[in-house]
Amino acid sequence: MCLAIPSRIIKKDDLMATVDVMGARLEVSLMIMPEEVREGDFVLVHAGFAIQKVDRQSAHEVLQLLAPLLEQEEEGS
Repeated sequence: MCLAIPSRIIKKDDLMATVDVMGARLEVSLMIMPEEVREGDFVLVHAGFAIQKVDRQSAHEVLQLLAPLLEQEEEGS
């Protein structure tokens, strides 16, 4: 099972973007995005590719739901 976490685009350069994923920064490809995105937009990322744009409200709701789960995971490590 894969879980795509909403990631905010913080820098865009042609078909590549730097995204923030809950504090971690990653480089992802925008090559297969079905629509145009810009800095500040939220996207779902899978295997290094941004695959879908997500509206800001939905992204924040998912991140709020995931935060406690990730904290529990870190405490259990």
